[in-house]
Amino acid sequence: MLVIFTDLDGSLLNHHDYSYKDALPSLNKIKKLKIPLIFTSSKTRIEIEQLQKEIGIKEPFIVENGAAVFFPENYRNFRLDLPKYNGYRTIILGREYSYIRQFINKVKKEIPIRGFGDMTVEEIAELTDLPVEKAKYSKIREFTEPFILEDISKLPLLEKKAEEYGLKITKGGRFFHLIGKDQDKGKAVKLTAEIFRKNMGSIKTVGIGDSKNDLPMLQVVDIPVLIPKINKEYEKTNIKSIIRASYPGSKGWNEVVWRLIDEFEKAEH
Repeated sequence: MLVIFTDLDGSLLNHHDYSYKDALPSLNKIKKLKIPLIFTSSKTRIEIEQLQKEIGIKEPFIVENGAAVFFPENYRNFRLDLPKYNGYRTIILGREYSYIRQFINKVKKEIPIRGFGDMTVEEIAELTDLPVEKAKYSKIREFTEPFILEDISKLPLLEKKAEEYGLKITKGGRFFHLIGKDQDKGKAVKLTAEIFRKNMGSIKTVGIGDSKNDLPMLQVVDIPVLIPKINKEYEKTNIKSIIRASYPGSKGWNEVVWRLIDEFEKAEH
């Protein structure tokens, strides 16, 4: 069984307009074949719930750069010995959002950092190119904080202070993110894949991403896929046997996923 872990912004969703239209052929194939498609994103739980609803899937998902894994209750009759949280069975690897905001308020006197918690919904909409009604969901955070740094030369100092606080910084497609030191997409994917193996036996994992914060995920999957950025350049990596998609966003995503499902089906028969 194939299990697909995918980043959203810049991968399944186009960087500029967040559309997944070009990926619909593969998305429909995934739904038809009941392939688990696990969104693995810096987005919030509410943002991912909305997108799942829109696309018409109900699968586990990984939020806020690997901060937590959410399994729907009674998912595929899996045995899940996990705590309940907001109607899901959950693995939490991240810190509480209030703890991260505490850190930001402490350092912003000497470091020009602005997190989503310091911005209005309208500002976030402008920075992300999201409509206001969608931007408001990105502000409802549970574990991490996207931020902009007005003086990039202060990044090493911020990293040092974050480390002292038990936090670290990762870089996504648009923002830096303050996250718990014990989380990343790779750890969350590894734990999720173990649960699938325990419940389904043999699986083959695919990981799809385009940014630096996707590399930990691409390092732990069987088939890593790198999507080019909008300028056609790829994130630098030395991961062996990585597949490079030919196009950015949903078009590149569709091309690779269609081919992988095809190859997997042929190998199975």
